[in-house]
Amino acid sequence: MELTFRHMLYFALLNFVIIFLGYVFIKKTMIVLSWILLVVTIFIADLLFLHEQPILKMLAIIATTFAGMKVITVAESYKGKELTLKLNQWLVFAVGWAGMRAQPFETLGANPLPNAWPMIRFGISRIIAGLLLILLAHQVVLLPWDHNLIHILVSAVLLVALSLILHFGILSISAGMWRLQGVNAYLLFNAPLKSSSLTEFWGRRWNIAFSEMTAITIFRPLKSKVGDGAALMLAFIFSGLLHELALSVPVNNGYGLPLLYFIIQGILVLIEKVLSSKKIMFLQNKIIGKIWTLFWVIAPMPLLFHTQFITEIVWPLAGLHF
Repeated sequence: MELTFRHMLYFALLNFVIIFLGYVFIKKTMIVLSWILLVVTIFIADLLFLHEQPILKMLAIIATTFAGMKVITVAESYKGKELTLKLNQWLVFAVGWAGMRAQPFETLGANPLPNAWPMIRFGISRIIAGLLLILLAHQVVLLPWDHNLIHILVSAVLLVALSLILHFGILSISAGMWRLQGVNAYLLFNAPLKSSSLTEFWGRRWNIAFSEMTAITIFRPLKSKVGDGAALMLAFIFSGLLHELALSVPVNNGYGLPLLYFIIQGILVLIEKVLSSKKIMFLQNKIIGKIWTLFWVIAPMPLLFHTQFITEIVWPLAGLHF
């Protein structure tokens, strides 16, 4: 316990360095040094929590990665422009918001913006729904059914429950709270079930923070050098690598599977763009488009949330053990 506490202190110091040194890099547009900072600090975080509990290790790596990527994203966003983001605004953005666009925080402290309370109420309702699903999972594990069937059913329920709590609950409340502070925050998970294509799903509805980040740091800088298609594919590969850090490294297992999932998604998005350019418009049918999108998001999902991750992180997060 004492060793874990010491590691947590080192982790806090590490992220303190990222955030304050990062603002210097942003002011001077030191993008290469920002990438080096990201790699070095992720390596240090991994070493610090190498022998710690997988959930703690996962959270440390995710937090460090997000802090480092915010430095790179903001540096790219203000490249060639005057930095109008003040230090206090940067600190609040870096620590208190999961999105990757810092510009909305330039109005921090202004009059409250509309739709704040609907976002907060929406988030609270999703947290309640997620907690109810976790309670349901606790009951399902007691059923005298096939062991493997129980594992599949409970794992699916828990993934939905945790997503409701975090993605649609906590992050929606966060967006609403910042709108009350005059920040034009927005839903980072914006009705993904309405998507009628993978392009729409990954680009405008699911994890907008990730799509913002990869667009600003990977796609836009590379598209003029390698072309739109290759830059898009590299953005998906980069997303896969970040998910390897979050899903495979903490449990030291499943390497390559999350990356493969995002390679598949990238290829499918490119296929959609080719079909659209050739006027093959079957995805214009809303029902077909939704079926296509849901199938390709869900069917390869065991690659993303592989068995070891489910067993060592998802189940324990819900207070269950397989």
